[in-house]
Amino acid sequence: MSYWTGKRVLVTGGGGFLGSHVAEKLRAKNPGSVFVVRQRDYDLTAEEHVKRLFAEHPADVLLHLAGYVGGIGANKARPADFFYRNLMMNTLTLHHAWKTGVQKVVASAAGCGYPEHAPMPLKEASLWNGYPQEESAPYSLAKRMLHVQANAYWRQHQFPVINTIPGNIYGPYDNFDLENAHVIPALVRKFVVAAAPKKGSGTLNAKVPDPFFGAEKHEQVVIWGTGTPTRDFVYAGDVADGILRAAEVYDQPQLVNLSAGQETSIYDVVTALAAITAYNGKIVWDSSRPDGQSRRLFDITKARTELGWTPATSLREGLAQTVEWYRANRATARNCE
Repeated sequence: MSYWTGKRVLVTGGGGFLGSHVAEKLRAKNPGSVFVVRQRDYDLTAEEHVKRLFAEHPADVLLHLAGYVGGIGANKARPADFFYRNLMMNTLTLHHAWKTGVQKVVASAAGCGYPEHAPMPLKEASLWNGYPQEESAPYSLAKRMLHVQANAYWRQHQFPVINTIPGNIYGPYDNFDLENAHVIPALVRKFVVAAAPKKGSGTLNAKVPDPFFGAEKHEQVVIWGTGTPTRDFVYAGDVADGILRAAEVYDQPQLVNLSAGQETSIYDVVTALAAITAYNGKIVWDSSRPDGQSRRLFDITKARTELGWTPATSLREGLAQTVEWYRANRATARNCE
């Protein structure tokens, strides 16, 4: 009998990017029941909705993956929204999970919550040793408060909340909207569109027009920044495995990194995507656009030793799978302007 046998599991954000991977992996473990929370049905920033959620769907385990997320541009344009929405949904959801008898919560925190100048690789013990990167601070500090709430509810109520900190997640089901996407989905969309045969030849571009650019601009792809910043990219399906493993292993509040433990530059990602998509046009680096944080690398020693978890998908393999998925699902993927 597995940990999940007979368990009623609630997954907030289960229709989103990471949540879709977690829900898929979870169902394969045959729990007692799985309920995926949809934003259209329950607004987790409104307490009356959160109360109704737990009244209608009592749970043994809560996987709290809901969040209001976006790229650098979106964080700069709407910092108050990112702070308020994430703070409220986290605080209310965890409080009412405890109040209604949930046995355990595993939540997804934010890698950008680490201090901007923390030494690399980022260790869990460094989370509170400084201020995060300015542009994403409203979002990342709201997510950082998950750790405070977890420790507070354990000390007063012995309620276990485990916070996982993913690296830079990418993969199928991501948000490919160029205004709000993170770096890899934005790049995947640009290269898939640019590498496709030109409009008017009965190809994918003719069937699914893309406002990103017209056919006459297929000869170049413009990339934000200089390409020098590094990130620790990790495939979403691997993070999903780590989240489920954390639920199985931990019974007290914990903070654990789930990433690849490898540093990759944006330039190297661009080079790989050009090769995977067979794009032969010009690549233009727009250095007037922000680079964001210069480096990011996670220490995953704790996940290895305590969870027995390491990511199974190489970056090249994961990028190829993401390109394949986006090509097949471009018409219905989240890619609105």
